[in-house]
Amino acid sequence: MDKLIIQGGGPLSGEVWISGSKNAALPILSATLLSEGLATVSNLPHLQDITTTIELLGTLGVTVSIDEKLQLEVDNSTLHSLTAPYELVRTMRASILVLGPLLTRYGEANVSFPGGCAIGSRPVDLHLRGLEAMGATIEIEDGYIKARSNGRLQGCHIFMDMVSVGATENLMMAAVLAEGQTVIENAAREPEIVDLADCLNAWGADIEGAGSNRLVINGVEKITGGHFNVMPDRIETGTYLAAAVATRGKVKVTQTDPSSLEAVLLKLQEAGAIITQGEDWIELDMQGKRPKAVNIKTAPYPGFPTDMQAQVTAINVVAEGTGVVTETIFENRLMQIQELNRMGATITVEGNTAVVTGVERLKAAPVMASDLRASAALVIAAMVADGETVVERIYHIDRGYECIEEKMQLLGAKIKRVPG
Repeated sequence: MDKLIIQGGGPLSGEVWISGSKNAALPILSATLLSEGLATVSNLPHLQDITTTIELLGTLGVTVSIDEKLQLEVDNSTLHSLTAPYELVRTMRASILVLGPLLTRYGEANVSFPGGCAIGSRPVDLHLRGLEAMGATIEIEDGYIKARSNGRLQGCHIFMDMVSVGATENLMMAAVLAEGQTVIENAAREPEIVDLADCLNAWGADIEGAGSNRLVINGVEKITGGHFNVMPDRIETGTYLAAAVATRGKVKVTQTDPSSLEAVLLKLQEAGAIITQGEDWIELDMQGKRPKAVNIKTAPYPGFPTDMQAQVTAINVVAEGTGVVTETIFENRLMQIQELNRMGATITVEGNTAVVTGVERLKAAPVMASDLRASAALVIAAMVADGETVVERIYHIDRGYECIEEKMQLLGAKIKRVPG
């Protein structure tokens, strides 16, 4: 099993490009199942979760090919299975996103219960209740969700009693081929939802309201396919900016979208960063100064993203003052705290709140990644630690960051990957 060896050093400095968004690409790849014609997707990040999704499409019999421009081309005419098997689904919770497209297009879907990071319970009942409201019959059998529809799904009014990105995506995809109009109230508002809606509309769907909490989807007879370019990854963007803040550095991130990161940029400015931005770039400069501690409370978009909580906690660890971090989305998402304390951080946890009192420097220690974003926090912490830190279990980080050691090296970090 690979691990990262990181030598703590000075400030990060330089320029780094941002990959396509994993959280946008995964539902868009599932959405290709809706298409009657060829669907091509570009700006896909080279990540384990993307590979797993492509494997899943292949298991269903779909023909997937990559052209010379690194565009993925999907042809559903060869599909021969409607079962997403446990072996693939267990590694990645986003596999549940094939449920809506398969059911609405083919009238049947068998999807194993999903896996992924161990950051808390992720009930799929919102997905299932919404599909049942559209006329599906669903049975849970042998660890599989077995969904059927007698003819086309029917448009309906769905109120989600909690905001869920995955359920919003799944129900939106199911609704595009349903008969009549579907209204989803209390829908998630994340930029990745907007990207999926833009993709589906480009391929022939009729979706209004993406980015608000009320989606109106008028069912169409077919999705024709076409080309779509996935949005930049806002969490990868935020992670490199957070690393620059923690190390008192100056970095420029390119091929990104500042408009999707307002809540994060606000907190980084509070921490003392000077930020300038253009249409597709952000420059951050700490002017060599130690960051100031910030308070954050995670919330659904447009609030502070849970996927950036661990990285900002890592800033607070070496900041001036005390910062309070409150996690409201996932109950196990403060798991990196124990490892940070092993490196000399001063963090106390009570329930879903961490109180972080900054120290000047951390001390290197062997640490273990527990989930995707926690592993990013450990990488940042290692850069502001005296000595050599070994980060184990980095298969977590490979699920969400493309070539993280190479990109960090571009910014001057002393980081290398070694076989376990």
